[in-house]
Amino acid sequence: MVTRNTRPTVADIRAMKARGEKISMLYVTTLEEAAAADAAGIHMLSIEGRFFSPEMREAAGRCFVQVGLPYGGWGTFQGRPLATAEDYLRAAFHFAAMGGDCFYCAASYDIQKTLCDNHVPIVAHVGLIPSYITWTGFRAVGKTAEEATKVLRQVKQLEAIGCFGAELEVVPDRVGAFISKNTSMIMLGMGAGPGADAQYLFAEDVLGHTQGHKPRHAKTYRNFAAEYERLQGERIAAFKEFIADIDSGAYPAPQHNVAITDEEFAHFMDQAKA
Repeated sequence: MVTRNTRPTVADIRAMKARGEKISMLYVTTLEEAAAADAAGIHMLSIEGRFFSPEMREAAGRCFVQVGLPYGGWGTFQGRPLATAEDYLRAAFHFAAMGGDCFYCAASYDIQKTLCDNHVPIVAHVGLIPSYITWTGFRAVGKTAEEATKVLRQVKQLEAIGCFGAELEVVPDRVGAFISKNTSMIMLGMGAGPGADAQYLFAEDVLGHTQGHKPRHAKTYRNFAAEYERLQGERIAAFKEFIADIDSGAYPAPQHNVAITDEEFAHFMDQAKA
């Protein structure tokens, strides 16, 4: 049983799906975001391996954490891209030792199956897959019956090899609902409609400081961009005041200095001149 002092297991997340409970999920990159997600009661976090650390795991608290294993040109592990099943398995075990609860893997079915066969909880990806974007472009996937059927078949294949879940990105809402209801996997919906098992957004979109394209499915709840701009202005103003104080002699003032008694300074000068 999950309590306030424990975090959910794979079995707990599956039980949430079975009960029809909605799962909240955020992609985070900082300790502050992870800690805020825990304090707010977010169920799942997605954290890339390059951002994951023991400190990040501690900040995430009771959140169930999906660690993203790098794929191709999307990152490296221990200085090199992951290429073989052994590479991925080593990385997964490394992050599991830090407290990762499941692992995102966009590699081939055979690599994903190797991880699943070694009892590593794997989250795959269907629909719009950024790491495969050269094949589809940035667009919704599954708007034709043929393409929607292909997505469903991919889900069934992932289910057959033992995946725990899959990100379901930018597919029509009715397709997303049908797929989610007809698989045992946890479908982590990002622009896949309300019928997905989880609703998954990037923290930067929720907080309003998205860099570059803001997807249609994103919803902004706070304007951190304006706050960051204000803070940057305050930084610049403070630095300018610092320069002005140096130029005028206002800094350092006596309270910023270390004093020496007249007697000790006189002894120092005698020794320095000897």
